[in-house]
Amino acid sequence: MSETPLQKGSPLSMSYQALYRKWRPDTFEDVKGQDHIVTTLKNQILADRIGHAYLFCGTRGTGKTSVAKIFARAVNCEHPVNGSPCGECPACKAIAAGTSMNVIEIDAASNNGVDNIREIREEVQYSPTEGKYKVYIIDEVHMLSIGAFNALLKTLEEPPAYVIFILATTEAAKIPITIMSRCQRYDFHRISIETIADRLTQLMKAENISVEDRAIKYVAKAADGSMRDALSLLDQCIAFYLGKELKYENVLDVLGAVDTEVFSKMYKTIKTSDVAGCMNLMEDIIMQGRDLSQFVTDFVWYLRNLLLIKTTDDIDKIEDVIEVSKDNIKDMIEDARDVDVDSIMRHIRVLSELSNEMKYATQKRVKAEVAFIKLMKPAMESPKDMQELAGRVNDLENQLSEALSKLQSGAYITKDMLDNMSLQSGGALGTGSRNDAVQEEKPVLRRNYDAVTDDIKQIAGQWSQIVASMDDALLMNLLKQADVTVTEDGNSLEIMVKSISGYNVISREETIAKIEELIEERTGISVRVVCTRIDEDEDFNRRYIALEELVGMDIEIDDKEEFI
Repeated sequence: MSETPLQKGSPLSMSYQALYRKWRPDTFEDVKGQDHIVTTLKNQILADRIGHAYLFCGTRGTGKTSVAKIFARAVNCEHPVNGSPCGECPACKAIAAGTSMNVIEIDAASNNGVDNIREIREEVQYSPTEGKYKVYIIDEVHMLSIGAFNALLKTLEEPPAYVIFILATTEAAKIPITIMSRCQRYDFHRISIETIADRLTQLMKAENISVEDRAIKYVAKAADGSMRDALSLLDQCIAFYLGKELKYENVLDVLGAVDTEVFSKMYKTIKTSDVAGCMNLMEDIIMQGRDLSQFVTDFVWYLRNLLLIKTTDDIDKIEDVIEVSKDNIKDMIEDARDVDVDSIMRHIRVLSELSNEMKYATQKRVKAEVAFIKLMKPAMESPKDMQELAGRVNDLENQLSEALSKLQSGAYITKDMLDNMSLQSGGALGTGSRNDAVQEEKPVLRRNYDAVTDDIKQIAGQWSQIVASMDDALLMNLLKQADVTVTEDGNSLEIMVKSISGYNVISREETIAKIEELIEERTGISVRVVCTRIDEDEDFNRRYIALEELVGMDIEIDDKEEFI
């Protein structure tokens, strides 16, 4: 990336430019992890099929604003190279320097009123002074008021031929459907750890800074899919150890993180219910200056890796997924040996709740200590339910004692008394005669199905490929073990799970959304997905009809194995 040299001795010559600003992508080729978007936009430019409105959605730091700026330069470039801006023509230089009147960047967080949008409506009436297009980049567009959205609607629907709107947001759900329907929507994915790590390695070579591979890998993971966050974190670590080789331990010190060995020790205290040992270890972590919130987040990731190890037979294939060294994998296999999957799932749930609560907690240490004690003492998790159960047992004991006294005295026990006792016990006591002691098995009613739609049949034919393409190893394993059918109306897929842990994962809104999104991506069909838990002793085939039976085709999922 070329930069304007500063005159030596000037006040600005000593200023430092942050890495994420210095290495902001200049061309489409510099954009990492968003190939599906870059390729589409380049093809539109090459074919001269440029739209009038675009909606860029995605989490922070994934390249929305950078791609918008590159696109604005590319459509006005005098000599584009394979759809990318040349960077040499006057239009490219003016836009890059921020002096062009044809590219207007607006922060909707601070310019979210009706008057701000009215100004845009007035400005679009004037054609560009130079170049082909006037490009309006509205960042954080979800912050606009309802009135502002309504004011934008008409202009967005029928803009002049020389105007392009690029709307960027991190919260697409807040965009009115009337706005969304008038835009070409592009979803920016979280960038993979490998992609971020490769980019950081490349930039560190360009900066002539020595950084250990493990350190790069950890920063990439800590960035959580954001290239900008990764560069900011790395910048912070480099500044602390300026002039020295940046090592893995240095990154842990700066970011307040801990090594895998500490997680292993902590988990051993949880398995053995060693409360004192757990509290002492937490005290050591705090005294070392580690951030408790970061520790909890990393520990959840550690438990996730344990879960993957526990549910996978071939550890060699999962080595890249869990992203730890072979030596650490051996220790983690040992940690996972004497614990069941449901326990790990419970630990993840409790600590995930803790992670969310700690964002707003004033007493983070107290919250963390209580949560970890809860992990070792499951009875503490729902004291209200335990008290209610104890109360019901006590009432039942009193009623049984009363009934026994009446029998001994020769009194008659009425059916109402037995019914009341059965109600108190949750149905554990029967109220029938001795001849009814062995109850007949209730007949199983097979679900009635309407006609299955063609869309469902098409999805069914690709179900194995859809499951195999999951980027989440845990979710993929769970779906392999689940039974799939169709809802009674024949319009929706129904995933049926027997295990509690499996149901807790699949039934989440974000998981259902992920499955629906993947189905649409693979088949082009939008379908509703629901998740239902059935009893472990229930025979699925007696009551429900499997998907392959409904559509008249064989559907197989490879490597189906016992999961839970």
